[in-house]
Amino acid sequence: MTLIDRPPAHADARPATQRLLEALDARRPGHALPAALYTDPDLHELDLRFIWQRQWIFVGSVAEVPEAGDYLTVDLGPSSVLVLRDDDEQVRAFRNVCRHRGARLVEPGHGSVGNLVCGYHRWTYGTDGALRHAPQLMPGTDPACLGLRTVALREVAGLLFVCLAADPPDDLDRVAEVVDPYLAPHRLSSAKVAAQVDLVEDGNWKLTMENNRECYHCDGHPELLCSLFPTWGLAAHQVPERLRADHERYLQAERDLVARCEELGLPHALVDDLVHRSVGFRVQREPLDGAGESFSPDGRALVRRLLGDLPEFRLGRLGLHTQPNAWFHLQADHAITFAALPLSVDRTLVRTTWLVDADAEEGVDYDVEELTATWRATNAQDADFVALTQAGVADPGYEPGPYSEAEGQVEAFVSWYADRMREEVAR
Repeated sequence: MTLIDRPPAHADARPATQRLLEALDARRPGHALPAALYTDPDLHELDLRFIWQRQWIFVGSVAEVPEAGDYLTVDLGPSSVLVLRDDDEQVRAFRNVCRHRGARLVEPGHGSVGNLVCGYHRWTYGTDGALRHAPQLMPGTDPACLGLRTVALREVAGLLFVCLAADPPDDLDRVAEVVDPYLAPHRLSSAKVAAQVDLVEDGNWKLTMENNRECYHCDGHPELLCSLFPTWGLAAHQVPERLRADHERYLQAERDLVARCEELGLPHALVDDLVHRSVGFRVQREPLDGAGESFSPDGRALVRRLLGDLPEFRLGRLGLHTQPNAWFHLQADHAITFAALPLSVDRTLVRTTWLVDADAEEGVDYDVEELTATWRATNAQDADFVALTQAGVADPGYEPGPYSEAEGQVEAFVSWYADRMREEVAR
């Protein structure tokens, strides 16, 4: 072999699936993943194939496509998905690929169309995906066979999930049955977008999700700690003596919230099924500190108009997590959706969207800067933490360390990921 033919020093001739299984086998329960699962481009390709092309992925809310012709696009690895409200007011999802020679139909982001017109050869599709016009189509060609390729889409109380698999996992309906009563009073299907911010984190998507799944690091979020109790996420035996009074205050706020939810008929109890189903999820209504109304410096509401059918502001927050890529915070005044989307092995897009009641007026009922301040600051801090971790796991000195007691949901996420990857390899 000549020097020019020599493979790179990091090359590994073993099949990627073999390396994946070896990496998963090497992880000790209760410990972080081996470095290759955060840094190896070939294993990242398997993530895209086995998770992002097979599982239900949160992509946005119906509030982002409020009128006929409104659309959003989202990239799931190499696949671009177009989510569109058609002329009959139904939300649909399609591959963002012209059926002629494959040109992208619409640019990334949000927009509105009458018809979908390919910018290359002017093939034109209706909002229902049907081919309406194709110049000089060969005689005998049936346009009915050339509609846009559909993508499975499911709305859950105003939240939109898509799945690229020909045979999507069948448990999203069951998850919807559980979480819909929690979400329904917020009426996200009739909310509107107050703001949306895209932030790129310099880390693998799993590091983004792991960071989100714990508050062990929350001392690094001063803005968030204004509304989260200092002992949030700690079991009673984990509370240090200096925080005992704060913990008693939290327990009293929790009792008060539970009592009020019972009076109002609002579901509040924890349901945790993060590991064993395809759509792992966790949902619970919990108290907030201060005034107990919203994520703000004093815990008071940031929007003067109540969201949906909720009767009062002091109802804490409804937290929902879904595997593999989303988390949600719903208060009585507004809701926030978060979607993590992989851009490369070491870059992840975090899309944050603030939703308010459709009748709320900017500048009258809310101020966008105030509404978004806590999570803009918190997301930026999280991006720094994720970048630090990506740099560390790429270091030859990295060895996976043990999780703390406060990182149970990180262990649940990693276990969910490992189980789904093994299932896909076994197909």
